[in-house]
Amino acid sequence: MRITALKAFPVWVGIRNQLLVKVETDEGLFGWGESGLSGREKAVAGAIEHFAGFVAGKDPMRIGALWQELYRSQYFEGGRVLTAAMSAIDIALHDIKGKALGVPVYDLLGGRQRDRIPTFATTHAAPGPEMIEQAKALVERGWTAMRLSPSGHQSKDVYEPREHIAATAEWCTRAREALGHEVVLGIDYHHRLSVAEAASFCQKMPRGTLDFLEEPIRDETPEAYEALRRMTDIPFAIGEEFASKWQFLPFIERDIHQFNRIDVCNVGGLTEAMKVAGWSEAHYVDMMPHNPLGPVCTAATVHFAAAVANFAWLETRASPAETHLGFDDSEVFPVQVRLDGAAYPVPTAPGLGVEVDEQRLTRDAFRYWEAPHLRRNDGSVTNW
Repeated sequence: MRITALKAFPVWVGIRNQLLVKVETDEGLFGWGESGLSGREKAVAGAIEHFAGFVAGKDPMRIGALWQELYRSQYFEGGRVLTAAMSAIDIALHDIKGKALGVPVYDLLGGRQRDRIPTFATTHAAPGPEMIEQAKALVERGWTAMRLSPSGHQSKDVYEPREHIAATAEWCTRAREALGHEVVLGIDYHHRLSVAEAASFCQKMPRGTLDFLEEPIRDETPEAYEALRRMTDIPFAIGEEFASKWQFLPFIERDIHQFNRIDVCNVGGLTEAMKVAGWSEAHYVDMMPHNPLGPVCTAATVHFAAAVANFAWLETRASPAETHLGFDDSEVFPVQVRLDGAAYPVPTAPGLGVEVDEQRLTRDAFRYWEAPHLRRNDGSVTNW
């Protein structure tokens, strides 16, 4: 069996662009993958086009060797664009191999270790009474782990951290009081804070309020996270933007964080994700995968979550609390992994267990979209 084509589909599905990649073979088998570099899908599609020239004719069963060739066969190896493209290809190759062998993808990763994949959900309301009501509704529907959103994150223009820290801390404290200590509670700051701002936020809450603090600051300087660690004992959940095992290296080796927010569609696919998982297991760091994209990403991550020992929860954006995702994508993905209560059942079909209606997929064109370009009150640029 040989690869005959790589096809990139940067298209609008529901409320966002998705970049799906189809790998075709001369035996009629094909696989689907997805890239996670949201907002820059055209750049990834360009990388796919470069890779297609030399991947054609290769054996799709030699996934590890193809990964190395994709990574090493240029002088400027790595980087988020290239590894996002590699991720989609790698996932699609696993889909092909699973179909060829008649086994689910997790059997290629060592076999499943669990039958259901527990998830954490996210409240979409700003800190306040509505947020707590959404959290209570999630508990009633079976969720035991959830993530809150900070105050001010709904803004499309201005974000001034110091204006929102106190209110967010107050409502996190109220949420803990309302939900009790049985619920795992965290918050995602989307790396919008400085070390001082993050420390101030943590110090405004009673100990035990939060079970994890996600992406409070930017990750380029691990020493900054070490400084923040000295000022708070809240476990850190970071890594969703990491594009290789090498980016995880200092955080794992220095025991900086406790949860890996690994994204199989950014880190280099399932091949790289499994390496990070094993490394993390040796340091007692649990996997808490990032999963904000479409059904192909969800399926790939479910297979990954089924196969690793050190797993906590998988992010889901399909809970009843996130009503803004209330579109139906079953026309594009007639077969997909769906939530059963607060967990994803582990699929048993060969490959990923996802089917894509290619004709329906291409009905909606790519739409240029930009994340909010936020500024502070003084006019300076800040993180989204």
